[in-house]
Amino acid sequence: MRQKLNSLFACLGLFCTADVAAQKQAITFNRHPAEKKIDILVGNKMFTSFLYTEKLEKPVLFPVLANHQVDVTRGFPLQPKNGDPTDHPHHIGIWFNFENLNGLDFWNNSYAIPAEKKSAYGWIKTDPKIETDAKTGVLAYRARWTNQKDETLLIESTKLTFNAAGDYRIIDRETTLTASTAVTFTDAKDGMLAIRLAHELQIPTDKDQKFTDDKGNVTLIKGGTDLVANGNYLTSIGKTGDAAWSTRASWCMAFGKMGNDSVSVIIIDHPKNINYPTYWHARGYGLFAANPLGEKIFTNGASAKNLQLKKGESATFRFRIVVNAGPGLPSPQQIEQWAAAFAKK
Repeated sequence: MRQKLNSLFACLGLFCTADVAAQKQAITFNRHPAEKKIDILVGNKMFTSFLYTEKLEKPVLFPVLANHQVDVTRGFPLQPKNGDPTDHPHHIGIWFNFENLNGLDFWNNSYAIPAEKKSAYGWIKTDPKIETDAKTGVLAYRARWTNQKDETLLIESTKLTFNAAGDYRIIDRETTLTASTAVTFTDAKDGMLAIRLAHELQIPTDKDQKFTDDKGNVTLIKGGTDLVANGNYLTSIGKTGDAAWSTRASWCMAFGKMGNDSVSVIIIDHPKNINYPTYWHARGYGLFAANPLGEKIFTNGASAKNLQLKKGESATFRFRIVVNAGPGLPSPQQIEQWAAAFAKK
């Protein structure tokens, strides 16, 4: 399989970088409690910010900057960039939630939901007592998954470990969800670990799209005339483009050109996760998600998971995200090395 993927890269005309063994760079955490924000820096350069204001309905990492300060995330709705798509205002940076927990939709909640309809949506509320350790690059927090009455369904304990070496930036996420009451994750399309990619990393499309400029003005672009999007997907089993959606694989890479850089964003599944290897909710318009709990949808009803937790029971999810911008892309062999190392954690 590795030889097949390397051959595929060659056919795509992509240059594969060779060295992943580089000296680790220092991670720094800068707190801004009034803004409910913690900046994560690599050396003296921004990597990302952890935003935990309840106004966003869930904690997020936003923006996410690769080396050379290349922003791999869409700016809309928080910091709109010229040419940003304006769909799905709940897609912000990197986040983790789910569409159907005891009938509540945690995924689609945002400022765009009218007050009279909010009762159908869940909320993730972060405890402001957040631990950081620059020596290990760890940010750890707890949060409550609640309904609109502030009744807790789940307690979330998450550890985010940030690493940087050479041209690569790595985020390891470990999230344990403990049921405060009996809960069911009814199989749904929208979940769980997701990133909304920058416009350049979208797959070109013939569909009409709405874009915004940095002043918030919206423009309709006719299908086939978007000259910015040049992205693609590649999975560990060799699926590319739109064909990656709904398939199962141990990792998936989104990639494209941003300026002079070849840019990649890789999500790696962990062997101990439920439903490993995960299903990929990877859309051409820039939504890139690993969803192990969407089995019924992704199999067209052939099978289902519908994860249930009794009060006090827990489920743990682990994912690795690797971002890079530079002269070339990581080879499948390199990605397999990252995956193998992650599997040992």
